[in-house]
Amino acid sequence: MNTQKKWMTVTGWVLTLLPLLAFVPSASMKFMAKPELVANWVKFGYSEASLFPIAVAESVCLLLYLIPKTSVLGGILLVGYLGGAVATHVHASKPFIIPIAIGVMIWAGLFIRDPRLRELLPVKS
Repeated sequence: MNTQKKWMTVTGWVLTLLPLLAFVPSASMKFMAKPELVANWVKFGYSEASLFPIAVAESVCLLLYLIPKTSVLGGILLVGYLGGAVATHVHASKPFIIPIAIGVMIWAGLFIRDPRLRELLPVKS
């Protein structure tokens, strides 16, 4: 088994945890359903009733991503979730670079900290 360099583990975990700065407030606001959020949510074409299930899905994907044994599955699900965010931003004619950047951070963190993933998806020089 390959030994993981410490800098890779630390850098990978930093990149893994940075998306929390976006996902935790996002899910929290959806669970609280503040009137400002609900107004924007409905303006983007979603029903108010969809707030709670989407907050649950976002939270479950995030938990799977943070658990080392299920992190790759969580990463796949979070990037799928972010695809919906990109589509919503495009539909609303809003900038969509942030959800893309978060998705890149998710996979960069996983790739750097998980040698199994690097074996599965080797980078050719």
